[in-house]
Amino acid sequence: MKFTKPSWVIHNDSSGKSDQASKRLSIFSVHVHPDGSRIATGGLDAKVRIWSTKPILNSASEQSNRPPKSLCTLTMHTGPVLCVRWAHSGRWLASGSDDEIVMVWDLDPTARGKVWGSDEINVEGWKPLKRLPGHESDVTDLAWAPEDRYLASVGLDSQVLIWSGYTLERVRKIDQHQGFVKGVCWDPVGEFLATQSDDRSVKIWRTTDWELEAEVRKPFEDSPGSTFFRRLSWSPDGAHITASNATNNKGFVFIAAVIARNSWTSEISLVGHENTVEVASYNPHIFLRNPAAPVATSNICSVVALGADDRSVSVWQTKSARPIIVAKEVFERQIMDLSWSWDGLTLYAVSSDGTLAAFSFEVEELEGIAPHSVQQQYLQKFGFTLPPLPEGWSHTSVQSHSSGERITPPPSPNRSVHSQGQNGFGAPSSGAGEVVNTLVAKRNTKRRVQAKFLGPIGGSSSSTTSANPSPYHDALPRSHPRSRPLSNAIGSSSGQEFSERVHSSHTSDRRQPDYLSGDVVMDTPIDSLSPGSSSGTKRKLSALDASEERPTKSRTLGGDRVRDDSSNVVKEIYTATERRPAISTTSQLGRDILDVPSVLTYLCRRVPDTGDDILECKNAESGDLTEVCYVSGKTVLWLDYLPSPGILLVATPAFSAVGMLDGTLNVYSSTGRRLMPTLALDGTVSFLSGARFTLVAITSTGMLYSWSVKKARANFAPVSMRPLLSSSPNVSAMGTNMIITSLNARPNGSPIVSTTSGVTYSYDSDLCAFVKLSEPWWAEGSDSWSSRPRNSSPQQAIVASIESAISERIPPPPGTTQHPQWWTSAMTLGHLESKLHAARVLDSSTEYKQALLVYAKKIADEGFRNKAEELIKELFGPIYWRPGITKDENWSPTLLGHMKRDLLKEVLQVFARSKTLAKLGMDWQELLKKATATED
Repeated sequence: MKFTKPSWVIHNDSSGKSDQASKRLSIFSVHVHPDGSRIATGGLDAKVRIWSTKPILNSASEQSNRPPKSLCTLTMHTGPVLCVRWAHSGRWLASGSDDEIVMVWDLDPTARGKVWGSDEINVEGWKPLKRLPGHESDVTDLAWAPEDRYLASVGLDSQVLIWSGYTLERVRKIDQHQGFVKGVCWDPVGEFLATQSDDRSVKIWRTTDWELEAEVRKPFEDSPGSTFFRRLSWSPDGAHITASNATNNKGFVFIAAVIARNSWTSEISLVGHENTVEVASYNPHIFLRNPAAPVATSNICSVVALGADDRSVSVWQTKSARPIIVAKEVFERQIMDLSWSWDGLTLYAVSSDGTLAAFSFEVEELEGIAPHSVQQQYLQKFGFTLPPLPEGWSHTSVQSHSSGERITPPPSPNRSVHSQGQNGFGAPSSGAGEVVNTLVAKRNTKRRVQAKFLGPIGGSSSSTTSANPSPYHDALPRSHPRSRPLSNAIGSSSGQEFSERVHSSHTSDRRQPDYLSGDVVMDTPIDSLSPGSSSGTKRKLSALDASEERPTKSRTLGGDRVRDDSSNVVKEIYTATERRPAISTTSQLGRDILDVPSVLTYLCRRVPDTGDDILECKNAESGDLTEVCYVSGKTVLWLDYLPSPGILLVATPAFSAVGMLDGTLNVYSSTGRRLMPTLALDGTVSFLSGARFTLVAITSTGMLYSWSVKKARANFAPVSMRPLLSSSPNVSAMGTNMIITSLNARPNGSPIVSTTSGVTYSYDSDLCAFVKLSEPWWAEGSDSWSSRPRNSSPQQAIVASIESAISERIPPPPGTTQHPQWWTSAMTLGHLESKLHAARVLDSSTEYKQALLVYAKKIADEGFRNKAEELIKELFGPIYWRPGITKDENWSPTLLGHMKRDLLKEVLQVFARSKTLAKLGMDWQELLKKATATED
């Protein structure tokens, strides 16, 4: 075995000061590309970095800097990157971050160059393909399903989100964990998904209906909750899950638990680490106990690596009771992630000390390693059939397993290893000789030059490849950038030179040529690639000619017009009050209590989660023509003309809305269809906001509206805001009028109204009244109020975001004020009760649970038994209630998606651990246990 620890693999603090430039920051994740040519790392610097593996494994390559050590730096995340995972096809890279977002990246040949804001150079470019919002807290782990059919993400919001591996749309949300979820892995058969959480359980989910198959708790009952991750791994033969952060002997022995398939029990433990095991990672190959014997269950074993908080890495073969190797104190701090190369001979590890290490094995050291074809044949014995692919979608249209077609730039060479009869992605090689990819450029007088992969030369599958253009391109619509197919042309090199170099240097059966062993020019422009530079390409070019005749995009309203940014100059045409006498009556103006925005020549709103899509409104200075258009990049996707100037816009991925000066409102779909008739309101819109399918508005007369665009109906009847404004006694203590400063919408239809007094309101349709969500009053004495404003973001928990905004506007309370004896306790309890009501109104289930547990702890600390009993009875409900019985009119078993008795279980744990309410908590725990047993 060879051990390497390259110092140049680093995530550093380059925030400004020169003495900080080389400071190492923690690396939280590492993953090897399927072709082995590159690795991706994610770190505390909020960046994803892609590195060449050849300089790590080859000292000559490291000294010559060929290929370049650093290939790319991706900077779209706004928080530490906690996980990076390549898709099995190699075409996409997924990253999860502290900013609550999952990003999926795709290779972009045109995006090379200097990294903005630094001196780094991107040798290759990766662009964000899609941004996947949905988590409400840190995203801790990611996993691609077999054949990339799904992407699973887990996080500190206790949720498991399942995304389609083709459309990248969310298909399922699983929220049955009761603690932070810190690990996820897929069954290689595709039948199950496993997740591991701080609720001290591993849960197994069926992929057929996403319901719970089994729950494993025994080896995790005493596991510590302090680990950063709980990363688990499924063996390549599908027989076992190795889960981290398990213990024996009541928590005194740290182990990794091996869970058997079907029985879902853990009878095997990997013992030896001196601290908590943080991560487990199986070698992707199946191993044979006796290589001379046939492949059978009794002859199969696996190799798994463990990384722990004791700064050591161990590698185990399941046929042996002792590890193959133990590398002690490899790092200065705990191991965060492990990743095996596809050939199974290199293990990469990263640590929170900011370094990476590589363990390179020889074939003899990992005895019995079998080719990937053996795994594919063996997994067929489970008899599980994967669901059909979405119509027109495929991951294999760009990467052809049978032809060995590559979907990334040519990788670094690998050592000559054992004969697998495999290509680099685990599919059987064609056996028809050397597999070589050729990149051919075609010039067309009507379109710019494009590059396409045309498959292998001289192989038996070349005629098949050349005769059939990619079905992926044929199957997908091209009318919108968000739905367009991925480009096949994702790398460039001189076709003839590349072909010769592969033939001369390729000595392995893993089709990984030495693409940079000589003086290769990496920036070869596509125009320099001659169609005749490679032999045997004329027949293939004819196939391209036929495909060029297809229309490049469907027709759209305004799509043939060239967008001119130079005309988008913002000028004030007139204030709304100057124009409105011509369109309003005197009595109308007299009823206005809110200002109306001025009429401008140009307004725009960026559409969130869609890349560069923009909703624009252009008002003619003459006032007789208003144009609304939806633009993606330089393409106009739709437009409309309106009879009155537009003054307010709102745009979400689901709809767009325009508020006009004459008091009307138009709502459009993403394709420009009017989702509702033009709404004639009682006044001109003063505030407008949207979230998901909800649209809210406040007019100049003070009327509040809320609609569900999806259902095309109001969430509640229009209600007047006058009780909160100047005509109401609800003004500030100084007697000054209260003014609305902003309006925001929640997906459940609730409005959020911020005012100059610092108080934030919403409207509760159940109570038919405005309610206070939060106010500066709680800052005077609540222990749960944070005087330091937190960084607010659209993805931050909503109640916390509201309080952060209030903290930014109000001065800190003076510390010398004298208060009554019970002031702090009363203020803290009142504040927490207010947060509970606010979370309910705004449908923030995670915040409700967090506030409830803090509230329970405060009650327990103060010893308020009466409050505790009342809370317990409210959550427990009628003693006779069981699942399936008729619902009690006065009590509902669920609250914001949580089962009330599940919430009670955690509340009772808080009470049972307290000094004052321990007996009360344990008595109710026993009663709840009996009720639960009766339910089962």
